[in-house]
Amino acid sequence: MKTKLLNSSLLVFGMVFILASCSTIKVHTDLDSTVDFKKYRSFEYYGWADGSDKILNDLDKRRIESAFADELYKRGIGVVGTDGDMVIALYIVTEQKTQTTATTTGMGGYGGYGGYYGYGPGYGYGSGYSTTHVSTYDYEVGTLIISVYDKAEERLIWESTGTGEINDPGKREKSIPHVIAKIMKDYPVQPIEEK
Repeated sequence: MKTKLLNSSLLVFGMVFILASCSTIKVHTDLDSTVDFKKYRSFEYYGWADGSDKILNDLDKRRIESAFADELYKRGIGVVGTDGDMVIALYIVTEQKTQTTATTTGMGGYGGYGGYYGYGPGYGYGSGYSTTHVSTYDYEVGTLIISVYDKAEERLIWESTGTGEINDPGKREKSIPHVIAKIMKDYPVQPIEEK
């Protein structure tokens, strides 16, 4: 099953990472609308796609897995080592980008009276000038993808991607749960309200 899951997952576009703030995350979700998601009670992790260990350290991997487990637990779905109703595969990809901004400031001379309909004497003095400041900076954008499979049928049933600017490693412990919550927002089963 792992080979089949991996092959179908490789067709999925991009994956992204721990983002600077929840408001900047772009989330896209897709699902099989014929599936009754309320029937699933457990899941197991398939693992991380090859190369993810070059992007993520073990701490961040555990944080992401734990955050997804927490979100699914809120929906009545528990994590198991094997024999889960669902199998979850996680992927991460980053992309270097460059942004250039230009700001122009100007100071003009004093323009005087120009006459009647452009005729007559025009008064004024001083010359104008402007300065343009160009700033360029590099930043890293990542995409985190969660792919959920029905284990018995070995088919993709739900997928969500979150894309945004990667933040400082020191902030990830707090930002990861918020990012995962946003990625999971449109999961077909909503969190069970605590009484």
